[in-house]
Amino acid sequence: MQRVCFQLQVKPDRIAEYRERHAAVWPDMLQALASTGWHNYSLFLRDDGLLIGYVETPSIEDARAGMARTEVNGRWQAEMAEFFVDLGDQQPDQGFLVLEEVFHLEDQLARLDRGTTQAYDTEPHSNDEKKT
Repeated sequence: MQRVCFQLQVKPDRIAEYRERHAAVWPDMLQALASTGWHNYSLFLRDDGLLIGYVETPSIEDARAGMARTEVNGRWQAEMAEFFVDLGDQQPDQGFLVLEEVFHLEDQLARLDRGTTQAYDTEPHSNDEKKT
């Protein structure tokens, strides 16, 4: 399962309405998301409008393509586009910035269980070594 975290910026004067819209998302939009591979999907909104999204999916490309084929997604994206800063000609579900995952606890614990990691030490690491 692919874990995807992304970022968008909600316009400061639209934050309250954005929160309201997401308190009761259209039922057909919820069903479309679930049926096209959007699992454990959450949005987090900071007071200044920074929006962070998280989703687990077999493939973000397939999940986006599946939503693009639904009628409800076209309506939802058209309505939501006006809430965001700097999307250009893109819809929100295509214009978000995907963030790089640099740490996941369960992945590292699984590697420990399989014995595939090097022994951890308490010595400081040089700048050219990967840090967690």
